[in-house]
Amino acid sequence: MSNPRQSAHPIDPLFTNRWSPRAFAEETIAEPALMSLLEAARWAPSAYNVQPWRFIYARRDTPAWQPIFDSLVEFNQMWTKRAAALVVVVSQREALFPGRAEAAPNQWHSFDAGAAWASLAFQATLSGWSAHAMAGFDAEKLRAAIQLPQGYAIETVVAVGRKGDPAVLPDGVRKLEAPSDRRALAETAAEGVFRQ
Repeated sequence: MSNPRQSAHPIDPLFTNRWSPRAFAEETIAEPALMSLLEAARWAPSAYNVQPWRFIYARRDTPAWQPIFDSLVEFNQMWTKRAAALVVVVSQREALFPGRAEAAPNQWHSFDAGAAWASLAFQATLSGWSAHAMAGFDAEKLRAAIQLPQGYAIETVVAVGRKGDPAVLPDGVRKLEAPSDRRALAETAAEGVFRQ
């Protein structure tokens, strides 16, 4: 599939080549390959370098897979069943900031976890894999499945796999299987003040 995305300003093709497919080939991922994606995420920028993100992962056909997979909504189970791995991205709500004796709320925990997810997604693209983050899961079921303490927020579940043939998807989903565009930069960025 050719990539119809065109940037309005010069950027590395990595940014337009990365997209979130749902059609995955049923290829497995070796643990070292998955660790490379998580290593990239580990090096994401972080406010005060507190690194609030944590990753709970499961490769398909391992005991860790089913409890995470079972927490996904039915629509996401339909296409993630062919993914090579699922990665739950969570973030710690409090941090011990420099110069502080006690942990305090970290208002940037989700922002930093988002930077980690982006780093994972870009490394996946560079490595010939794809990553698709999703919000469709039962949070309490997932929290219990991964034994997540209450001080952590569940940010997303990421499916990782090799792009597959869109024909494996139902008709209604197959038509969505293409890189999406973005609104114009002029609608997103404004100098000095916010504009609608």
